Amino acid sequence: MINITIPEPHVSITKQVDPELSNIYGFTDFHLIPRDMGGIFMFYNENDELLFVGKARKLRPRIKKHFEDTVSVIKMNREEVTKIDVCLIGDPVHREIYETYIINEYKAKYNVDKVLYK
Repeated sequence: MINITIPEPHVSITKQVDPELSNIYGFTDFHLIPRDMGGIFMFYNENDELLFVGKARKLRPRIKKHFEDTVSVIKMNREEVTKIDVCLIGDPVHREIYETYIINEYKAKYNVDKVLYK
């Protein structure tokens, strides 16, 4: 059996209630997420349930895209996201492994690809 240890998040941002600053769906701290680094990201709801896991070569633009485009898997549930955790992972193979493992181990609610537990 392979033993996988999920890395601790390097960045964690939380949705603000009635933010005074410019925001995207209540998140004002997107600047904390590295723009040109790769890794995985996890969206959580207010009950700390895992909603969605994704990976990206460039994290900040990819995460923002989930809140802006019309084809995102979470487009109908964006308001449900209250926390975003980001783990910086340089190796693309490692990103793939972590993403698939987390989706299946924690049964991410809105991931439809890479699901092996059905």
